[in-house]
Amino acid sequence: MTDILLVYKKNFEAVHDISLSKVTQVLEQSSALRGGMRIDVRARERVRRADFIGRDLVIVLGGDGTLTSISHNIDADTPVMGVNSHPREDDSNGSFGFYMDSNIDTFEEDLNTALNGNAIVNELPRLQAIIDSTSGNRFTTDPAMNDVLIANTHQYAPSKYHMRRGEEKCDQQSSGLLFSTWLGQGAWLRKAAGKDDLQQLLERVEHGQQSTHYFVMARDIAQNEREGMPWSWMDWTDESTTITSDMHRGYVVPDGWDEVHFNRGATITVNAEAPTLRLLTFRRSMTARLDDLTSSD
Repeated sequence: MTDILLVYKKNFEAVHDISLSKVTQVLEQSSALRGGMRIDVRARERVRRADFIGRDLVIVLGGDGTLTSISHNIDADTPVMGVNSHPREDDSNGSFGFYMDSNIDTFEEDLNTALNGNAIVNELPRLQAIIDSTSGNRFTTDPAMNDVLIANTHQYAPSKYHMRRGEEKCDQQSSGLLFSTWLGQGAWLRKAAGKDDLQQLLERVEHGQQSTHYFVMARDIAQNEREGMPWSWMDWTDESTTITSDMHRGYVVPDGWDEVHFNRGATITVNAEAPTLRLLTFRRSMTARLDDLTSSD
């Protein structure tokens, strides 16, 4: 028996309720035709880690925010299928749905493709931050599909830290450090970085590095502090980046959701060694979808 979990976006917009009704109807029909499937339906706000264990397929109905908000619960072996419940093509107020390659109109066909094992499998790298407190405690953040922000909890104050990569060191203050996966650049990095600076950085990217490297950028850093060490402002790297906080209090925010706080003296190490996410697409790979997005900029 195929074990499926459907996670949906719940709010007061009727369009999402209509989409949920259509998707569950297709799932019930598919279950009848295939001789039975176990199908559990959960609102995004009510899912827990245990809900995802042992699933053959997780279907996320909503937009990119719905997926990123629950993706940290999903392990590397579980296929995930994103379904856009409110496409922007139909409504300017809808979701762009970068990670959602299916929609209500294509869902039945896409579901069969997924269940038959014929979908495109995208192994997405994810970032993690490891926080070591001055008292000796260690905490690893949830894996991030898009980005990780490290900043002062008081946004009116600068983020001060000592930065280290291998044997190289530097002291910085900025409005925070932004780390991004290759695919996550479309979420925030491309908006936070200047077009020319980002283009110079992209020219350094070599074939095959997208699954092992990540971007790091110090936001709003002074021009004269950018010189000397390229990675002290913006870089594309596969090495771990470690900072020691010189802030009274700061936080780490993976994918714009849960905040993990730390105090002065804490050490935070960011790398791309978190478990990958197995995302299914049906017409184009995620790399091709990003190419389409960036070529239209």
